[in-house]
Amino acid sequence: MILGLYILMKFRLLAAILVVLASAGGARAQAKYLPESNNAALRYWVALVEMRDNPLVVEPTQKMLLAVMKGETAWNEEKMGPVLDVYADSIQTMQRGTKLPDCNWGLDYQLGNLKLIQTLMRSRGLEELNTVEGVRQLAKGDSKVAAETWRAGIRFSQDLGRSGPLINAMVGSALLMDELHAMANYAGPGKLQEAQREELYAAVKAMPEDGFDWGLAWGVEYAIGDQFLQQLRTSSNPKAIYEKYGIDVPKGLPPTTEEIRAYEEYMLAAQAALREPTAEAKARADDLESKLRRLGEPEQLLAPAFRPTNDARVRVATQRGELMRALTSK
Repeated sequence: MILGLYILMKFRLLAAILVVLASAGGARAQAKYLPESNNAALRYWVALVEMRDNPLVVEPTQKMLLAVMKGETAWNEEKMGPVLDVYADSIQTMQRGTKLPDCNWGLDYQLGNLKLIQTLMRSRGLEELNTVEGVRQLAKGDSKVAAETWRAGIRFSQDLGRSGPLINAMVGSALLMDELHAMANYAGPGKLQEAQREELYAAVKAMPEDGFDWGLAWGVEYAIGDQFLQQLRTSSNPKAIYEKYGIDVPKGLPPTTEEIRAYEEYMLAAQAALREPTAEAKARADDLESKLRRLGEPEQLLAPAFRPTNDARVRVATQRGELMRALTSK
């Protein structure tokens, strides 16, 4: 529910901002593509194209996949196998991508037509298919391949979460929660062989407590917002920018240099907190929320709230801990 509200409230404004920045002819970040053999994102894009559609939009299929992931329904090859067979190429292509050392999605966030929401939602569908594929492999007695499949899902979720604005991190954390929770359901004693439990434990222990570097996503959000505020400050008619895209015009236009500086200070302080352990960051939430409330209305619309962001980090850390306990239980 929180993730859905975040998407609905933030994405419309974000999309409009990106179009404005692109049309303004400002400096555009240049994507530095790594050699194809090293860039996981090139495989991920192919996997998403190969999907052709998203199984999450078909309610019976969605319910069936989620029930398997949660351990509420036993794997049924005759009933569920054909669903995964349709997406086998996508799953395998994604898994190949997770074996590569780097990930650069190559997106220019100053372009307006990114179809970011569709990409993120299709990515979630791909992650769920991959997770259920691991359950299928485990049901067939191949726990080694199942463990490899789930590790691929972890890496894919991390690569998505740290590769764009904050919405990427929120969706990436949801994917990661799905993966960690499903693994906890199927990783107990007697389900996975001991060698695979040890391998998974080592992989999960090696990952960051909160899944990935949330500061990267916050930094993208900061850069987009800061450039947009600077353009509002120098625009001869800043209200028209909002009116053009059907967005309510905030009070306090154009923003002053001091108001923009306050936005920058809040964003940088929150970014630093997101790179601290979750417990330490939580202790800073009240102070950061106070800074957020003191911002002007245009700045508040652009600045994400720190507390729900850190709460998402806490949920990942908690699920990670539960999985580690499941993997070491006797």
